[in-house]
Amino acid sequence: MDHYVTERTVELAAADPAQAWATWAGAVTLVTVADGRDDIGATVSAVCPVSVEPALVLVSLMSGSYPAELFGRADEPVTRFAVTLLSAGQRMLAGRFAASGRPGARHMLDDVPHQRGPDSGALIVDGGLAALECAAQQIIPAGDHLLVIAQVTGVPYVADSGEPLIRFRRHYLALGSSTSA
Repeated sequence: MDHYVTERTVELAAADPAQAWATWAGAVTLVTVADGRDDIGATVSAVCPVSVEPALVLVSLMSGSYPAELFGRADEPVTRFAVTLLSAGQRMLAGRFAASGRPGARHMLDDVPHQRGPDSGALIVDGGLAALECAAQQIIPAGDHLLVIAQVTGVPYVADSGEPLIRFRRHYLALGSSTSA
């Protein structure tokens, strides 16, 4: 039996990596830092667990952001922080902390139940799926981001149930939905 291979060329429209990254679904977190002068917070969707033993997490911050500046400064860099994995019902909170030119985190959490982490001193929002307190172990400049690899020093809470807030194609979605939440 003869087999013929037919060559077929498919031309794909050129896309840039940012378009490809937008198709990467990611859990939405709130990263908070107590800087001594103020409480700082930022919505971050590039957070991932790295190791269970020891418990490590990776946080990717935009290089030009104020949180990245705090971690990267030469004199007294920030080393302690908190990460809250946001629930689907916290979309408005994610939007608040994603906006540029915002006031301090304490002002933005006036109407939101929260606590101060005993290890990090950072503000930790209630009602998320889980919260971690972390201590930076490595700071790595990587392209237009700053990678923070941190040891988990505490887990203030893990929710018994709930759905995560997801970022996909530059929109916030609830798990299982195809439209923005």
